[in-house]
This record gives sequence, structure tokens and C-alpha cells, in this order.
Amino acid sequence: MTTETAYRADGTGHADGAGTWAVLLPAERYEAERLVHHDTLELTGLPDVGQPSAGDRVAVLADEPPRLVALGRVTAPALAHREDPDDPQSPVEPGALVVAYTRRAFDEPVPADRLTLDGPVTALDPAAFRALADRLGPPPARRTWLVSLDLPIEAGTPAEAVRLFWSYVQELGPRELPAFVSPSGDELAMQAFVLGAEANQDPEEDD
Repeated sequence: MTTETAYRADGTGHADGAGTWAVLLPAERYEAERLVHHDTLELTGLPDVGQPSAGDRVAVLADEPPRLVALGRVTAPALAHREDPDDPQSPVEPGALVVAYTRRAFDEPVPADRLTLDGPVTALDPAAFRALADRLGPPPARRTWLVSLDLPIEAGTPAEAVRLFWSYVQELGPRELPAFVSPSGDELAMQAFVLGAEANQDPEEDD
């Protein structure tokens, strides 16, 4: 199977027969999706009308300026339901729209300023969806990376040091702790990343 064939067969290319939509991520949700890997995107609080159906293709966008950051397929539509199914007067609870990612482009988003969005969820013409998705091109080749996180920790025992390590990781997370990444076999190419972006850790270079 060629790269182009694989690219189209995984739901990110020219398969027809399903609805096509744009989903706009709030700024804080975009940051969360960019920092930590997730297999699915779950959104709540969406309008009750004009919802995608299971199997529909979705372009996930970040705003200001609009840019394509991911593609996916709907696995669970956002169906509203009553808090108490046996009580017709009970409040209506919004459902969660669940999208399984088929392609991510959080590191190199594609401009989407030509799209006109009506809100957090907008139906797209299939041709417009294909044109936007095709701008991503085939996914990059996967390779092995070495990722490390080094923290100097004062403790009485190795076990205590490990416990403190995980406490710091959970407390500070990717927003404050630098992670070091290099291609496997090329440790001299190591780079530091904070907030999902390359960050200089050499104070002498800042002077």
C-alpha cells in the first residue's frame, strides 16, 4: 500500500458518503489537546441542533486565526437526554460529542481562514472539507524518539525520591517542567520542550 493510499484509507482523504463538519476548540481546550496525547476528543455543551452523526468526518480547528489542527471521525454524537428518563419534566442534559482522531497536526497547523464558521460546530461542504484535509498531505513517517525528564530531588531513600518525583510531575506538568527529546541514536540533537514547544534551557544564550 502506498503512502497516499494509506492516507486516504484512514478517513483523512477522499472517502465519500459521510457528513463533514468543522469543530472549533476553545483556547484552553486547544492547549490541553496540544500538550497531552489523546485518542479521542470529547466536547460537551454544544447546541442541540445541527449535530454530527456517528461516522461523520470532522475537521478540528483552533481559532484566532482559524487553523486546522486535527482530523477525526465521530464515534458518539452529542445526543441530548433527560436527567431522569422517567420524568418528562426533568431537565434536558446535553450529550458529549466524541471524535476519534485520525490525523493530528497540532505542531504544524494548516491555515483555515477561508472557512466561515457559524459557531462551535459548523457543517462543511464535502469539497471544502477535502480541500482543507488535502492541504495536510500524507502523515510524517514515524520514528523512535528518546524522551527524558530529569529532576534533582533531595530524599532519604531512593523510593522516597521516586515518590517525590511523581508528585512534582503531577503538580507541575508539561506547563512548567522541561522534557528533553532526541532521535534514537542521535542524543547530540537533544532539544528541550516546554508547553509543547522548543524552549532554550541555556541561560548563557539568553544574555
